[in-house]
Amino acid sequence: GIAALFWGFMSIGIIGFGGVLPWARRMVVEQRRWLTAGEFTDLLGLCQFLPGPNIVNFAVAIGSRFRGAPGAVAAVVGLISLPMVVVVSLGSIYAAYSDHPVVARSAAGLAAAASGLVVATALKIASPLRRHKLGIAIAVAVVAAIAVLHLPLVPTMLVMAPASVLLHRWV
Repeated sequence: GIAALFWGFMSIGIIGFGGVLPWARRMVVEQRRWLTAGEFTDLLGLCQFLPGPNIVNFAVAIGSRFRGAPGAVAAVVGLISLPMVVVVSLGSIYAAYSDHPVVARSAAGLAAAASGLVVATALKIASPLRRHKLGIAIAVAVVAAIAVLHLPLVPTMLVMAPASVLLHRWV
């Protein structure tokens, strides 16, 4: 129900602090089984294409799918409430001590860990594509366009998303 959406997304927000996508996938697909891995990837793809933070879009989509507007509100409030308190608290501490060398090195270490988490999550999310050569080719083309050619994200997605849909309909 609505309480399950609130508590589920609150756990994502606080446990997955700094990188909620892996925890969202784990909770939604593996623990609660609200979606299959393929459904998760499809819904996440849609949420990434929409404006705004991907995970907030995802919380709205899941909440509204299961409990309508009240479910969407419960999922979003659960997702952002505790992390907001933590961010405000840590921001205050960082502002006071950011010049300290230990704090600077700690921030660099956190950035490295977050990068690894993003790569691991990308590989998990891409796993439903492993049997679809066209999907892999499109994903590689998008990564190359953005990471190698340094093309802007929004125009690349505005071209590649419809191209992907059309290519998948023809093949």
